[in-house]
Amino acid sequence: MTAGHANPTRPVSRRRLAGAGVVVRRRLLVAGPILVATSMGMFALGAASPIDPAQQYAGAAAFTATEENLAQIRANWGVDDPLPVQYARWVGNLLQGDLGWSTSRHEPVISVLAARAGWTLLLVATALALVLVVSLLLGVLAAYRRGGVFDRTLRAAAHAVQSVPVFWLGLAAIAVFALHLRWLPAGGLTDVTATTTSWTDVAHHLVLPVAVLAVAQAPWFVLFVRDAVADSLRDDHVLAAKARGLPGRTVLAGHALRTALLPFLTLIGTHLPELVGGAVLVETVFSLPGLGAVTVHAALGSDFPLLAATTLLTTVVVLAANLATDLAYAIADPRVRLHD
Repeated sequence: MTAGHANPTRPVSRRRLAGAGVVVRRRLLVAGPILVATSMGMFALGAASPIDPAQQYAGAAAFTATEENLAQIRANWGVDDPLPVQYARWVGNLLQGDLGWSTSRHEPVISVLAARAGWTLLLVATALALVLVVSLLLGVLAAYRRGGVFDRTLRAAAHAVQSVPVFWLGLAAIAVFALHLRWLPAGGLTDVTATTTSWTDVAHHLVLPVAVLAVAQAPWFVLFVRDAVADSLRDDHVLAAKARGLPGRTVLAGHALRTALLPFLTLIGTHLPELVGGAVLVETVFSLPGLGAVTVHAALGSDFPLLAATTLLTTVVVLAANLATDLAYAIADPRVRLHD
């Protein structure tokens, strides 16, 4: 590069990085009130519950415990304090890393999350990766051959799967592939006779739940990709590429698909809450030791500390995913100005 000529790439990159910082700060400003509102809502619901925390903690011993013993438990936990005082104490403990004591698991909430969050993350991430790959392949093929037999069959199957609850898909998969064909295990992460946990055994047990979760979520993505690519094939720049004599695959991959993928990034972020909700049901059906199963168990047992922690954690994950989606969209499309 000769003297006197500036590199145009460096200032642009710096401006985009500065704009990304602005987006992150703005999203954090929005995330703060959302997290506060979510935690306050969970706390208000917990306070309105008719279940006595002292009796729940005592379990079967509550039937023989005296009222003085139960009152002492309430005093130790501060459950008789005014609700704002309880909330402030809970927030203070939360900021110090103390999420409370799980009354259903009989261990610290932080220990429950640490032991089970990884399995849920593995399930959701694997299913999401499978959904993205399959939806891109099927959606693009259907759009390229729109109106054909494959396109009509795929759309009919996608609409049919959309109407089926994920837990029904899980039970049907267990009945067919685990009980009838005996190809895959019906649940758990390892065989009942296993003395150690190996990744091959875990992968074998995760095939069915990952497939069920992916099939339950795939119709939204498949139909979205199909429609987006089909519309993109009618854009002026795509028609111009065809007119220049470019091969069909080049036009599809280099022009139509590139344009159609931009709104697809937004769909991933907005659809993540439903993916997490589906993971809760899948973990319950397949008896997986993830956060979904303990959340259901905590709800049935009115375990407020664990329910509050899992709800807050899910909210953080969704907010982080939306932030990542915004940044990815801006990076993929240079026309988007991050600092606007």
